[in-house]
Amino acid sequence: MLMMALIASMILGLTLGAYLTMVSNQNRSVVRSTGWNSAVAITEAGIEEAMSQLHYADLTNLASNGWTSNNGAYIKKGMLNGNYYVAAISNVNPPVIYSQGFVMSPLETNYVSRTVRVTTARDALYGKGMVAKGQIDINGNNVMTDSFDSANTNYSTAGQYDSTKAKDGGDVATNSRMIDSLNVWNAKIKGRVSTGPGGTVEIGPNGSVGDMAWVNGGTKGIESGRGADDMNVYFPDVTAPYTSGGTIPSSGNVGGTNYDYVLGSGNYQLANLNNKMLVQGNATLLVTDGINLTGNDYILLAPGATLTMYVSAASASLAGKGVINSAGNATNFYYYGLPSNTSLSFSGNAAFTGVIYAPQAAFSLNGSGNSTYDFVGASITSSVRMNGNFKFHYDENLARVGPSRGFVLTSWNEL
Repeated sequence: MLMMALIASMILGLTLGAYLTMVSNQNRSVVRSTGWNSAVAITEAGIEEAMSQLHYADLTNLASNGWTSNNGAYIKKGMLNGNYYVAAISNVNPPVIYSQGFVMSPLETNYVSRTVRVTTARDALYGKGMVAKGQIDINGNNVMTDSFDSANTNYSTAGQYDSTKAKDGGDVATNSRMIDSLNVWNAKIKGRVSTGPGGTVEIGPNGSVGDMAWVNGGTKGIESGRGADDMNVYFPDVTAPYTSGGTIPSSGNVGGTNYDYVLGSGNYQLANLNNKMLVQGNATLLVTDGINLTGNDYILLAPGATLTMYVSAASASLAGKGVINSAGNATNFYYYGLPSNTSLSFSGNAAFTGVIYAPQAAFSLNGSGNSTYDFVGASITSSVRMNGNFKFHYDENLARVGPSRGFVLTSWNEL
């Protein structure tokens, strides 16, 4: 009996020992798994740190905010509750980010680590032709959008729009999530249309959205793959380049023509802009009270001249002869509407070659249009209402040389 009791005790002891060992190993495995999963969050913190550095320092000042240069990359270590990450930004354009997260595994003395490699790309501010925060209503006759590339001779002539070399990148997009966020009506959109999540596109019986073959072939409706509801973009407000100190431009006679304003290179400021303006250099202009170009009024950019115009006036009207951009390059004229600029109109037979960024302005295009060369460049506004006969030509080169929103992630791979 004693022998049997001893054997039974040994069996129970071995069973209990095996069970305790199993529980211990299982507990260790669960703890290690928790640490392994937690390492992802630490790794992501390193990526967020790198993206924040790219946002504020871009590629020109990466050796700041605690980042140090090391073998062609910029490195930073960050601590989080006893855990840490090591992030690296490669010194290439666009940059590649590496982040390794280290988590102390409970019940152990070593760290669990995971490493992620992400690639980035610049998010172009003018990646589409006509963009709005709210509703877009293209309610006109013979309205058309397309695109060209001023930097490619296959898709432009001397850097200017050529209808024989046009492309189908005349995209129209809105952030709106409302029903009928984008009313195409009977327009011909040689490009893509997109709304915010849940938003819809209304198209008339003669409206057409698609590539060149689809639209030029007279096919109605939206071509498959040319409509989406994935638009979700942030539009930061514009700030004035200065609040005082801008020179008031003087009048003058240049080449036998009298101009009310003649601008060279430098900073200028006006309360009201009307009549005729000539820009001969690289000028920045702040307009505070109003813009009202009518009749024979215009803004003329001489060959090689550039104008960056900031508008804090509530209302701006570019009618008359509009903006005459001698070089024909949209990057020579930038219109920036401050938050107080809530109305922008483009009417009559005015022509426009330039870039508009006025995220609080209701943008209206009214009139018969000047020719097939009505609007060249790109626009970002609060809303758009287009009436009349207008041709809108997006310059795809703006996505490369224009301003950007910074960098965005394009791929994520664990190493």
